[in-house]
Order: sequence, then C-alpha cells, then structure tokens
Amino acid sequence: MHFAGAFPATRMRRNRRDAWTRALVAENALTVADLIWPIFLTEGENRQDPVPSMPGVIRVSVDRVAEHCAQAVELGIPAVALFPYTPVEKRDEEGTGALDPENLMCRAARALKAAHPGLGIIGDVALDTHTVHGHDGVLRDGYVHNEDTAEILCRMAVLMAEAGVDVVAPSDMMDGRIGSIRAALDARGLIHTRIMSYAAKYASGFYAPFRDAVGSTGALRGDKKTYQMDPANTDEALREVALDLAEGADMVMVKPGLPYLDIVHRVRREFGAPTFVYQVSGEYSMIMAAVERGWLDHDRAMMEALMAFKRAGANGVLSYFAVAAARLLRSG
Repeated sequence: MHFAGAFPATRMRRNRRDAWTRALVAENALTVADLIWPIFLTEGENRQDPVPSMPGVIRVSVDRVAEHCAQAVELGIPAVALFPYTPVEKRDEEGTGALDPENLMCRAARALKAAHPGLGIIGDVALDTHTVHGHDGVLRDGYVHNEDTAEILCRMAVLMAEAGVDVVAPSDMMDGRIGSIRAALDARGLIHTRIMSYAAKYASGFYAPFRDAVGSTGALRGDKKTYQMDPANTDEALREVALDLAEGADMVMVKPGLPYLDIVHRVRREFGAPTFVYQVSGEYSMIMAAVERGWLDHDRAMMEALMAFKRAGANGVLSYFAVAAARLLRSG
C-alpha cells in the first residue's frame, strides 16, 4: 500500500481535528450487536451473589435470570452465554450433573426462551463446572480421556439444545469433538443448533477469576496443558480452526482476548469465518482493579479494549463489560 504526498501538503492531523471528521474516517466500529454477555448461574431462589474476584459481576439464580437478562434485551445485546456455578461438594468424578435435564443450564435456557424468545442463548459444553477434579473431561489413569469425554459432550450438547440453547459452545479442546457433536445434534433433528467452537483456547493464567465464579477454585488437579494450547504457538491455532470448521463448526472462538489479538487476526484473515473472541475474567478483573484504584478511566479502558478486538478482525466479543459498553454506545 502506497500513498503519495509529504508534509506540509499532507497533514495527517487534518482528519483528526473534529469529532465528526474522526467519525467519518474511522476504520472500525464497535456496536451493541458485537457484544455477548456471559452470565453465571447459581442454585437457590432470589439469589444475586457477587463474584469476589470480578467486581460488578454476579451469580444469578434461575428464578431471577430472565429479569437479569432483560437489560441485555432492552439494550439490543444479541446473545448471552451461560455458565453454571457448581460447588465442589455437588460435583463428581464423571461430571454427571452435566447430563441432568434439570441442571442449571437447562432450567435457565427454558426460562430465558419463555421470557425472551428473541435473545440468543449460548451454552458452555465442557465438564469442568461439573467434575470434582476441575478438568474439562473425564480422567482415566490421570489423563483426560479424549473419546470418553467427547461421548459425554455429545449427550450434553443434545440435552442443552433440546432445552432451548441456540448455540452450543464446546470449550473443552478435545480432538474431534466438533464432528461428533454435529453428528449427534443432526441425528436428533437439531439441525438448526449452531456450534461455536472454542477452537483456539490457550492454557492461560487469565482464567483464575472465572474459576472462582463457577466454583472451581482449588478444585483443579494439575493443569490443562495436555489439551489447551501452548501460549507459544500460533500456527497450531490455524490447524485447530481448520479442523473444527471442517468438522462442522459454524463459528470459531479465540480465548483469551487481548494477549492473543495476533491469533484473532490470523484466524479471521486465513478463514474468513465468523470469528469471536472471549475477553476473559482475568482481563476484566485487571481493568476493574485498576479502575477501583483510580489508575484507569473505566469507560475509556473498556471501550479501547473492546475496539482492539474489532480492529483485529473479530465479529463479536464475549465480555463481562457487555452491558456497560452497550449503555455507553446507546447513550452516544
């Protein structure tokens, strides 16, 4: 790309002089339609429990979830992503709670579809919120077993789709699970259920507050490096995405967000497929901690980080800032 001209005939600052000019020449735009709001669910009634490590984020009981999500609907946020909080004492080795049609995910999906039929529901497909050991699959001789886990995930995805989840989102990083889940959904006639694959999910240190939010803090045995990606790798991410798209993924995701903008950019440029990014709990909590100490301006830091995802090429962002950002966008 070549541009002729030199100073003083060319003055780059001319197009920065006024707000209306800056708006006219802006290369990227963030809209409310780009936002997905993660929601944490909890058992009980009339519960709205703060997550200590995530200022401003709560766990909400199923009887309050429709009311809680009404603000997203009013603001025009297209979808929410559901995650259940399961205390360790209610988990087991095989994550059997994931296959209970009356679990938090299924009950919340039914409640949301009844109250807000136009709101998209994305459901997390992984066993880490149901296993006592905190892994995304079942352990066999201390190793997360790929095929045994994938078989459970297929049943889990079908159960969620039948409860009203529009988009199942496998976040487990097992090999071949996208194809298996697509086949299982289609076999039950659930051909319209979309799959948003966590295609490039890294073994990151930025997930700690999330584990607090879903009740996994202190439960994880070892680490997840045998199935989540090495932060050193980028080409591997492209292979993961290519495989998941070939197996039937409708959308792909990169997780975490800001530390992996290069991955978002490469994935979108290489495949041109719907590409999403998760601004994870650690990213959110770092910004909020700095805001609470007066080191950062909340709105400026929030919007700059979200714009970075759009600039990298993301179609949309899962963010705990979704409601605050939507309010700011609507007010402007």
